[in-house]
Amino acid sequence: MSLTDRKCKIIVDAMGGDFVPINPTLGAINAVKENNSIEVFLIGDSEKINNILVENNLEFNSSNIISATEVIDMHDSPTDALKKKKDSSIVKGAQLVKELKADAFVSAGNTGAMMAASTLLIGRIPGFGRPTIGAQFPTETKKVCTVYDVGASVDSKPIHLLEYAIMGTIYAKVIDGIKNPTVGLLSVGEEESKGNSVTFETLDLLKNSKLNFVGNVEGRDILKGNVDIIVCDGFTGNIILKFGESFINFLKTRIRSYADEGILNKIKALITKNVFKDSLKDMDYQSHGGVPLLGVNGISIIGHGSSSPLAMKNMVLKANDMFQKDLIKKLKEGREYYGNL
Repeated sequence: MSLTDRKCKIIVDAMGGDFVPINPTLGAINAVKENNSIEVFLIGDSEKINNILVENNLEFNSSNIISATEVIDMHDSPTDALKKKKDSSIVKGAQLVKELKADAFVSAGNTGAMMAASTLLIGRIPGFGRPTIGAQFPTETKKVCTVYDVGASVDSKPIHLLEYAIMGTIYAKVIDGIKNPTVGLLSVGEEESKGNSVTFETLDLLKNSKLNFVGNVEGRDILKGNVDIIVCDGFTGNIILKFGESFINFLKTRIRSYADEGILNKIKALITKNVFKDSLKDMDYQSHGGVPLLGVNGISIIGHGSSSPLAMKNMVLKANDMFQKDLIKKLKEGREYYGNL
């Protein structure tokens, strides 16, 4: 039986995020309505899930509700929680993927716990030392530039940056349909003589790889759209991500302040409101859902804590896309091909 001959079984963490279980439940059900090749399972407090279904007059197969009596909240230590809260939705969801009883797990819960559960319970793909998460940024060319790593690890060795580039390249080919993705190494200058010990060694690894490596790039190149993938350590990448996430709110605040200065300014702000909204809609995280944790031996999607039903729906659809395109197998094959330096 090929993958496309059966429905993709996706576990949705009903207790993960700021608005539970309503947002994960609505998102999961809406995903199935949009794509009937998906079978979703809601994992968490079954009584609370059932109450949401009744209160909102929603139809859902009760046999697809998996009970989990514990919740890993945002303040829990990830590794401690895995040991102490074994009946939590995150631990049980990851374990079901590990046992091949499900094809994917999506959660907007504790990010650290999701990464720990995916890495330790689902396990890593052989040949990849560290998993990675990437963030897609809009660009001047209307393409996206994806930065790896943006927080799966706070530091990285050169070999890990090479692996991020390999995983990012395979993902771009399989999921985004980019035939020959370009890869850049984030540094303090385009010249090969600029950088630090990590970038110097990484540069040599990338130059001698089979990847479409274009050389060093700078921070300003992220939004230019001249390169498809940029790799850096997770410490730097997470700072870039958080800065990018703050930009929309910064602009909104500045526009409100401008409008408050007088009636003429308020009219100008109203006129430009829709233009502003439409031109920056691709920066809305809800349209992308969550981010896949690449390098683990199963599909794991991590969402923002404040994920709306739309964001949760798109997380489920993204997991199904990864399943239908057999991404995990492609990552295993690609590691052997690109890793043969």
